[in-house]
Amino acid sequence: MNKYYSFLMIVVIISLSACDAGRDSPRGFSLPKGDEVKGKQVFIKHQCLSCHLIADVEDNEITRELEEPIQLGRKTAKVITYAELVTSIINPSHKISRGYLVNSVDESGNSIMRNYNDVMTVAELVDLVTYLQPHFKVTPVEYSPYRNYYVH
Repeated sequence: MNKYYSFLMIVVIISLSACDAGRDSPRGFSLPKGDEVKGKQVFIKHQCLSCHLIADVEDNEITRELEEPIQLGRKTAKVITYAELVTSIINPSHKISRGYLVNSVDESGNSIMRNYNDVMTVAELVDLVTYLQPHFKVTPVEYSPYRNYYVH
């Protein structure tokens, strides 16, 4: 029991220390809440529809860059955080969803999304994330229904 307790304590300490990566820790980082209406305008201004689809915006005049545009907003069992959306925009190669690996990455496995860091203002980024976040709906995982089993 003593070895198990010691091992468990080491795992807990390592896990807790990983939460604060020193000066590289995201702790304390936050951006103000943006404006959803302005965020939708940013989405249109930067021609996000050339590679993405979203429920409330359509533009048949835009030239599509992907044969199968990437759907933004969906039902998910996991909360899509503000920080994850910010990271996805400023560093699209950070984490690529498994479902989009085929048509949205280059030979090296990096995202083919253009880098907007030099053309999008921080205010636009904040507004865009505020606009995008409500499109992701958290839905509980549906478990398989099991009937009662009776032993004869």
